[in-house]
Amino acid sequence: MATRGDLEKGGVKKVPGKVPAPLYPQHEGEREWVAWLIPIFFVTNITVFVVTMYVNNCPVHTPARDGKCIGHWLGRFGFQPLRQNPLLGPSSATLTKMGALVWEKVVHHHEGWRLISSMWLHAGALHLVVNMFSLMFVGMRLETQFGYVRIGAVYLLSGLGGSVLTSLFIRNTISVGASGALFGLLGAMLSELLTNWTIYSNKILSERAILFLQATAVMTLLSVIVVNLVIGILPHVNNFAHIGGFLTGFLLGFVVLMRPHLGWLQRYGMTPGSDCTTKKYLLYQWILLAVALILVIIEFAIGMAMVFRGANANDSCQWCHYLSCVPTSSWTCTN
Repeated sequence: MATRGDLEKGGVKKVPGKVPAPLYPQHEGEREWVAWLIPIFFVTNITVFVVTMYVNNCPVHTPARDGKCIGHWLGRFGFQPLRQNPLLGPSSATLTKMGALVWEKVVHHHEGWRLISSMWLHAGALHLVVNMFSLMFVGMRLETQFGYVRIGAVYLLSGLGGSVLTSLFIRNTISVGASGALFGLLGAMLSELLTNWTIYSNKILSERAILFLQATAVMTLLSVIVVNLVIGILPHVNNFAHIGGFLTGFLLGFVVLMRPHLGWLQRYGMTPGSDCTTKKYLLYQWILLAVALILVIIEFAIGMAMVFRGANANDSCQWCHYLSCVPTSSWTCTN
């Protein structure tokens, strides 16, 4: 006789180790979400850039000796002269006013909010276009698969992680951009592939077409990461935000993007009453989750403490500055 609890679940009694009668046509762990948070982030970034350009008002605030504004027909939305901002954007003073990451203001003026605000600003139109393209390409796919809560958490925490690492290494220049958050999404994609490998490996072994698609996806992911890291060693581009965001997102992927393993999902294609696994997740998935969670907590605890104490990570790593800038005959990295 079915109990009240069984009736509340549809009148089907679940027996451990046996396949239950399917109550819903949609398989557990395979739900597709409607992406709305990533489009909001997209619109927000563009809106903030437009507001920043309005505040910048290049024709009024730029002396003639500094050069002519680019796109004078845009009026107060015109861009700074190329020698001031080659990315077609506002001045450094305007970005600082709008909330750019400035080490001195974070540490000595107690403006810790800049660790968050800086990820919504962009140095120029070119910077914005590249980041927004990456956001839609990567973010939409992840949100439709895992939902807005988990992807939103990865995005924001990765951006914060990138800002923390930036503050530990860069003191003489400002930093803006969503690159840390975007690299966090890329890192989460990689760790999601690793922790949910049983699902992908089965598809790869059974279908050559899916093998090609998965290999293409991995190569695309690695190519984007390598290209952006190479660009990050050029002047005026902050590679520490890339690295900090990627590491944070990579760890968070093990924590929040874990999916039921293949054996659990296969029971939906089996005859009700057949023997099936009782474990929704595998041991290695729990181990990766636990280790990653501990590392994330340690990362933020130590990193935030070092930032607000004014620690300079370059003192402990004499070569680390080369990760963000490599001097050549055309430029130096002293400023």
